[in-house]
Amino acid sequence: MLRLLRLLLLLLLPPPGSPEPSEPPGLASLSPGAPPQAPDLLYADGLRAYSAGAWASAVALLREALRSRTALGRARQVCGASCAAESDAALPAQLFGDPQPASGPGAWEPLLLRATLRRAECLTQCAARRLGPGGAARLRMGSALRDAFRRREPYNYLQRSYYQLKKLDLAASAAHTFFVANPTHLQMREDMAKYRRMSGIRPQSFQDLETPLYWAAYDTGLELLGQQEAALALPKLEEALQGSLAHMESCRASCEGPEEQQGAGEEEEEGSQGGLYEAIAGHWIRVLRCRQQCVADAATRPGRSFPVPDFLPSQLRGLQEAHAQVGNVSKAVENVLSVLLFYPEDEAAKKALNQYQTQLGEPRPGLGPREDIQRFVLRSLGEKRQLYYAMEHLGTSFKDLDSWTPAALIPEALRQQLREDQEKRSWDHEPPQPKSMTYWKDVLLLEGVTLTQDAQQLNGSERAVLDGLLTPAECGVLLQLAKDAAEAGARSGYRGRRSPHSPHERFEGLTVLKAAQLARAGTVGRSGAKLLLEASERVRTLTQAYFSPERPLHLSFTHLVCRSAIEGEQEQRMDLSHPVHADNCVLDPDTGECWREPPAYTYRDYSGLLYLNDDFKGGDLFFTQPNALTVTAQVRPRCGRLVAFSSGGENPHGVWAVTQGRRCALALWHTWAPEHREQEWTEAKELLQEEEQKEEEEEAEEEMLSRDPSPEPPSHKLQRVQDKAGKRLRVREEL
Repeated sequence: MLRLLRLLLLLLLPPPGSPEPSEPPGLASLSPGAPPQAPDLLYADGLRAYSAGAWASAVALLREALRSRTALGRARQVCGASCAAESDAALPAQLFGDPQPASGPGAWEPLLLRATLRRAECLTQCAARRLGPGGAARLRMGSALRDAFRRREPYNYLQRSYYQLKKLDLAASAAHTFFVANPTHLQMREDMAKYRRMSGIRPQSFQDLETPLYWAAYDTGLELLGQQEAALALPKLEEALQGSLAHMESCRASCEGPEEQQGAGEEEEEGSQGGLYEAIAGHWIRVLRCRQQCVADAATRPGRSFPVPDFLPSQLRGLQEAHAQVGNVSKAVENVLSVLLFYPEDEAAKKALNQYQTQLGEPRPGLGPREDIQRFVLRSLGEKRQLYYAMEHLGTSFKDLDSWTPAALIPEALRQQLREDQEKRSWDHEPPQPKSMTYWKDVLLLEGVTLTQDAQQLNGSERAVLDGLLTPAECGVLLQLAKDAAEAGARSGYRGRRSPHSPHERFEGLTVLKAAQLARAGTVGRSGAKLLLEASERVRTLTQAYFSPERPLHLSFTHLVCRSAIEGEQEQRMDLSHPVHADNCVLDPDTGECWREPPAYTYRDYSGLLYLNDDFKGGDLFFTQPNALTVTAQVRPRCGRLVAFSSGGENPHGVWAVTQGRRCALALWHTWAPEHREQEWTEAKELLQEEEQKEEEEEAEEEMLSRDPSPEPPSHKLQRVQDKAGKRLRVREEL
């Protein structure tokens, strides 16, 4: 039991406070000194005011909800730190391996529980002082509300309310804040484009109100370091490191809040059965898992799916390099020793350390790793050790996101299991890449594709038109897929029937995963869903061969889209089906510049449009100069035609209005960054493969049941060998 209780170290769950008030809190003061009110009630009141068109009240309530949530997190962090420092709330020394006291075994138990009760009392009193009566218990937030705040949904409502109040600068700021964390929200992207075109909005209004400041310092520091401006980079890099460490501490404090354990989605049964110590251990394990996740949380940019790899070690390497460039060898040694705490066998770090020690000459006894990093590593390893112990002895789960965890820390019984689990994670492995072909004509010849127009003929750079990617029959299959999905109401990514780009058209979209799900349900044909995957991979292969033969491209998003002209609304139409834009930067037609920054999809490198039909009027693709006015090339869609081009400001493009009929195409975007590959593509492929395997097994079972039960000649029995699943194995007959 003592080994089990060493998992605890600390309990921070305060007892329930006073009940929530029965009346809605209403409009609260925005003064920083005012005690915060319940974020869930404020948010609900704000949405009601928004729905009623009471824009000023909606703004005040939504702002106060955001402020209260921030105050709650800050109070938890401050109270946790201050209460942990109190001597009478310290844990008994026996939990850390000291000998048992003279009073006999188990004497540590009342000491532990007394320290726990004292810590809970301290936290409750501290929260009441900072948050008002009821403390943190009064301000609990459910999982749905926490997710809404993480997605920055309040800012979506704020931007609309500010717009109605004619406060355009504030509307642009709120819109930008929302879109940075939701880069796939196409309606907001259109709104952002409109805000940028408004003359009354200042450029500095497009600021992110939520992203931690250390990201800007991190980017600036790396940029300056790349420009050999080490002296200017150093303060930025240090600011980024300290900011990311502070963000982790804030995240860790939130792990101890009661609502963080409600609906966590990970093994809710842990601790729900059994006695006191099982419940204590279960709660503590969830807290530890949450704390370990904080490293990835701090390393993940808003709107991104994956953290920056080796975020802390990479910052330390940057600091080491910068200090070495300015001649501060002692600081360079301090940072390279900190890198070696993560990776003791890193050859580059060891080589750099030897070089610095040679420059210093005599040994420096007091020179060692950074204290903040040393504390971080030791604490993290201690938590990992407890989590792996719980995995081995209590049957819990833990996904270690750090690549630097020493193998010796993982129990031998778990190492093989973890290796197998790692191999099953599809996102850790890139799809098989074709061998690089330096001459793209070989690829086109193998695929039966012809080059119709190159960049010179299209009056631009990195543009091409290829024909023959699909046969008329294949175009028909994909057109039927789009039609069946639309009739089923499966529009992916867009709400409503009107196009987000033009009120005179309807827009329908279907993702690869949605197509696979509909095929599984029998709503659409499986052949169409399968062809959608095959066609997208065909486009990726050709785009890589033509534009990037030496560097693998990954699909980042695949969308089957159809634009239909709305009858009776085409007369005197002046707008475009899709306004002129670039795919990875924000185009400013006035200056001709294109800013590769959010809300643009900055990770996109190449784009492709694979057309399915031409039986419509209008709808041609066109390229322009950076002023978005001068057309440089125009392409008429047709079945099997691919227009591929680089996604940057060198290729502004738009779509003329579709004035009659229905225009369908497969839109694809490619990236060099494997962390931005389209996970839904892999999921869709696995889903379709599962269905095919089921069908094969069912067919095999039916064939077995229909077989003649009479004995077979011995020479034929080898061909009917079956595996454990009942599926026949094809055995080649020997001659």
